[in-house]
Amino acid sequence: MINKKVAKEDFGTDFLWGVSSSALQTEGAHDKDGKGKSIWDVFVTQKKKILNNDTHFEAVDFYTHYKTDIALVKAMGIPNFRFSLSWSRILPMGTGAVNQAGLDFYHEVIDCCLEHGIAPFITLYHWDLPQALETQGGWTNRAILQWFEEYTKVCITAFKNKVRYWMVLNEPMVFTGGGYFLGIHAPGKKGFNNFIPAMHHAVLCQAIGYHTIKALAPEAQVGTTYSCSYITPYSSSPKDKKAAHKVDALLNRLFIEPSLGLGYPTDALWFLKKLKKYKHPGDDSLMKVPFDFIGIQNYTREVIAHSYFTPYIKAKIIPADKRKVFYTAMDWEVYPEAIYEMIMKFDSYDGVKKILITENGASFPDEIIDGVIDDHHRSHFLKSYLEEVGRAKRSSAKLAGYFVWSLTDNFEWAEGFKQRFGLIHIDYTTQKRTVKNSGWWYKTFLEEQ
Repeated sequence: MINKKVAKEDFGTDFLWGVSSSALQTEGAHDKDGKGKSIWDVFVTQKKKILNNDTHFEAVDFYTHYKTDIALVKAMGIPNFRFSLSWSRILPMGTGAVNQAGLDFYHEVIDCCLEHGIAPFITLYHWDLPQALETQGGWTNRAILQWFEEYTKVCITAFKNKVRYWMVLNEPMVFTGGGYFLGIHAPGKKGFNNFIPAMHHAVLCQAIGYHTIKALAPEAQVGTTYSCSYITPYSSSPKDKKAAHKVDALLNRLFIEPSLGLGYPTDALWFLKKLKKYKHPGDDSLMKVPFDFIGIQNYTREVIAHSYFTPYIKAKIIPADKRKVFYTAMDWEVYPEAIYEMIMKFDSYDGVKKILITENGASFPDEIIDGVIDDHHRSHFLKSYLEEVGRAKRSSAKLAGYFVWSLTDNFEWAEGFKQRFGLIHIDYTTQKRTVKNSGWWYKTFLEEQ
């Protein structure tokens, strides 16, 4: 048992406690009951894209086991469950004909949550664009503004009477950067000619999603989520500091500042001048959106050094395993102060009304001994990060909730099934679920008065 310094009562009675997951990483059933192909269905079949050639085609089979998994959410005493909808399960071709079987599945999931007294928090887009839209350019095609509006209307019309909390996009920096610049995520495109328009269209879709939801469900609480990393320079040299400034702009400012009416961070990223080719009159005002809340998703910090060899930003990340620090299986430094720093950074923006931590967690190797998984490193990670979340709350940050990533072990994108973030262990051969000690620790924490 962990020596407790942080308590649930420290956060107030209205604080939202939860756990998160996503459709593509958990559902499986990639081609069942009328579901169309997503960009990941295609990407995972390409050579050397996914570790060990893993695929999400079965994943943890949430599609079949959702009642079991939601019952485990209840058993762990977790009152709020964040999950995403699969665009291609609802609209197999991205637009046009609606797949009623897809809507029915999500009605069943939502109803199951409500029957257990669990509030559903839904993310509209968690990286699984329909392949039919990618063949037309995907996020690089400005038509995605209309495609996304149509998808949003279908979802809100279907579920608005059951769901109060909505998140528009999950980590746009990651899905545009990984999928349209580095090519390490689906759809595997590279270069600025793909990244710049994809980025800009994602910024616009943040706003379009918000306004579309509010038009159909005025009482809904609508936000979006941002990945973020606390950035520190490797040394006090001016070059390292400049490099860190650029990376901070890229990872932490690029998507939120346009939504707040501050424009893009051109002070640090000269290549944003390329946006002129893709911006239309009125885009600057369209980008601004009065979100009810934002979700921030933090796991670590990044230490940045100058690099002559990195194009455009002249910066490189110094990996945790090169710095003699404790790190997770993802080679992410365990640095609890990072989440405090990021909460305070986002809290300092005038336009931010409320902050939820919509993802925070850690991957460590798990071992089952006599049916028990004593993942003490993960429990300690959660406790130490929660202490820093509590510090931010005491600092009067507009902080309203905390969600662990993730409910179950799952398909971790390019890392396949190697990385385990779950509070629940999955035996991928049998699909057996086992709540880890970290999950029981979270239950104990949440039950304390």
